[in-house]
Amino acid sequence: MGFSAEWLTLREPVDHASRAPAVTDAAIAALRRGTRPHVLDLAAGTGSNLRYLSNRIGAADWLLVDHDRALLARVLAAPSVETRCLDLASLDDRSIFDGRALVTASALLDLVSEPWVRSLAARCADAGAAVLFALNYDGRIDCSPADADDELIVGLVNAHQRTDKGFGPALGPGATACAARSFETLGYHVERGRSDWVLTPALPELQRQLIEGWAGAAAEVSPDLATGIGAWRARRVAHVDAQRSQITVGHEDLAAWLPS
Repeated sequence: MGFSAEWLTLREPVDHASRAPAVTDAAIAALRRGTRPHVLDLAAGTGSNLRYLSNRIGAADWLLVDHDRALLARVLAAPSVETRCLDLASLDDRSIFDGRALVTASALLDLVSEPWVRSLAARCADAGAAVLFALNYDGRIDCSPADADDELIVGLVNAHQRTDKGFGPALGPGATACAARSFETLGYHVERGRSDWVLTPALPELQRQLIEGWAGAAAEVSPDLATGIGAWRARRVAHVDAQRSQITVGHEDLAAWLPS
């Protein structure tokens, strides 16, 4: 699993605008007042989650973890921010959770497996940490103007979402529900909220890259349908080029915390 710095930069403004403020506020409210929180950001990339949360949390010490050293090199250096290049596939390094008041990630849970999420929940519970997991894909894609093949493509994309992304069979659209069950089993209170991307005609490049990615994923799942998938891709891109395309991509944010 890997994402380019260019893709992460392109999506960051939409990510930030789409997040569920009430869910973020609930996670922050669970942090102990009067103490400087230690925050762990998993699969942190170039630090988008840090940039979104830092002003909302206030003074805090951050550990940003990612498997991609080049992405971490783009994180803004600060005395309160540590970066660590680490493969998160197994969560074997329990030390990254030690003393953490908040464990957070953005656009991660739909890429990982159910055993991985259960292991994550256990690590967070052992640390007594609150959690905030944003922008988990939930399987909903709505494209306008509609196309006769949209439903087919969405089904193939969601099938691809459940393939192994390096953490075992991925949860895909079931990610938020699985995380909610995993944390509730350990005594956490859970709050969820929609954080849909709404991509207007003013965001053509993001739309184009999404359409290209979806077409590629669909063709991987059903290579026998490659010709039809390519035709769908061309029609959707034509709508983007004509400035009449709007795409909604369903996401959910999840916060969870242990009773005080």
